[in-house]
Amino acid sequence: MELLTFGDTGWGDEMLRGAGVTILLAVGAYLFGIVVGMGGAAMKLSGSGLLRGIAGVYTTVVRGVPELLVIYLLFYGSTPLIIDLASLFGYTGYLEIPPFLAGLLAVGLISGAYSTEVLRGAMQVIPAGQVEAGRAVGLSARQVFFRIKLPQLWRYALPGLGNVWQLTLKDTALVSVISLAELMQIASIAGNSEREPFVFYIAAGMLYLVMTTFSQIIFQRSERVANRGVRRA
Repeated sequence: MELLTFGDTGWGDEMLRGAGVTILLAVGAYLFGIVVGMGGAAMKLSGSGLLRGIAGVYTTVVRGVPELLVIYLLFYGSTPLIIDLASLFGYTGYLEIPPFLAGLLAVGLISGAYSTEVLRGAMQVIPAGQVEAGRAVGLSARQVFFRIKLPQLWRYALPGLGNVWQLTLKDTALVSVISLAELMQIASIAGNSEREPFVFYIAAGMLYLVMTTFSQIIFQRSERVANRGVRRA
């Protein structure tokens, strides 16, 4: 346990800082994924075949390839593109996306693909009669969305979005391959340095378990609040 103490003799403070980076990365990627998911769900439910096709390709490809491949493609594949774009403006130096931003975008795109399907399904569950009633009393399309669809959308989507959050939180561990100092990267460095990988990986696993358990409690309480006053069949 001395290896996990705080201060100069242990790695406890570094592990907690790594967990903090993991939480920041997961929250940022999750929120970005919800924004992408809202857009993707709207495209899949639109009357445009082109928009439905683009959204379908996005969700099929991102959910069909390994998450690690998405991270590699975004981090390493984006560098030549950025350099080429910068050269158009006369810049000839080397540029690359910072690891944190690359990880956030990659994990966010993965999260967004799953959020798209969750939000699409939740939108389709909303009774069509309520939408028609809103239009019948003179509500605009914007008012129908914000007053009728959106409040119910989150209630129906919360269970699925809770699962997406858990996946997003665990997917952040993959970002260690691009040298971001998150929890798994710190555990790997500490394990190799002290030649005690088992100790640090177990500690990392316990920290992930604490984060996922706490997250599950928050989502369960959110679901109870969202369903308060809803008549059960």
